[in-house]
Amino acid sequence: MKLRYFTEAVQTEYWMPNSDYLTIIASALRDKVKDGDIIVISEKALAVAKGLIVNEGHVKPGLLAKILAYFWMKIIWGFFLGAICRLKKENIQRLRNYPKKEGSIHKQVALLYANFLQALLWGSEGGIDGSNLPFAYVSLPLSNPQAVAEEIQLYLMSELGRKITVMIVDTDKTYSFRNFHFTHRPAPIKEIHSFLGVIAYIFGRALKLKRRATPLAISGARLDIESALNLAEAAHRARGSGAGRTVWDMAERFGVDLTGVTWDMLKSLRHKPIVIIRLRGASDSKPHRQRNHSLRRREA
Repeated sequence: MKLRYFTEAVQTEYWMPNSDYLTIIASALRDKVKDGDIIVISEKALAVAKGLIVNEGHVKPGLLAKILAYFWMKIIWGFFLGAICRLKKENIQRLRNYPKKEGSIHKQVALLYANFLQALLWGSEGGIDGSNLPFAYVSLPLSNPQAVAEEIQLYLMSELGRKITVMIVDTDKTYSFRNFHFTHRPAPIKEIHSFLGVIAYIFGRALKLKRRATPLAISGARLDIESALNLAEAAHRARGSGAGRTVWDMAERFGVDLTGVTWDMLKSLRHKPIVIIRLRGASDSKPHRQRNHSLRRREA
């Protein structure tokens, strides 16, 4: 069955650590949402607002982290796994020139806050992400995304008086083989299997399996897994990638080195951490600056 919908990416201020994300979300959505709307929110923005960030400049790498940066990333990913996983040529070249100092520190953080199989990934190890953050900061994943989704959904119902659904989504991909869905990303919704870290990533990419953004939590309504995955991917496409998909992209955009991006640089950009999705039939009206899509056409 085709599920048709309208999307609107909502621009807000850049979410800093300790930002009042509940007030920001409610203010951004006031007079925009209707009963039945699905509000999709970036996990990354929530993690930063909750202060779940680590300054890698204060971390000292151990021997294993140095081996991962010097050998695993530059050689194994740069000359073998990158091609097997069909990475872009520019990313493969970046891996071959993986920075020893910053790279080994980042791998130490991955080992400390995730695990060894996650640390073997070439990026977003265990949901740890350095894009759209300044200096040597990286964000950690939410420890309980379902509780955060429920908090936001109840707050918006109280403040806006609308019956809406809240979904928290990460851009890390879920791979689908028929009715089996899996991801390397920890803590997705229960219908998605999370296991084996780098192995799941290699398997999904090498076999060119269907991949979509990963829903981490849903509050306010029941969604079947296919609808949840499709809507998560639709929101990701509507939102865009902010300052860049990777820390390399972000640094190149601002013309600085990997740790040279500042808070002010990030604040100067347009940020769209919230997406409104309105299913056709829920209302005859469309969100402002809407796009009318078929989920079947929007598959990754």
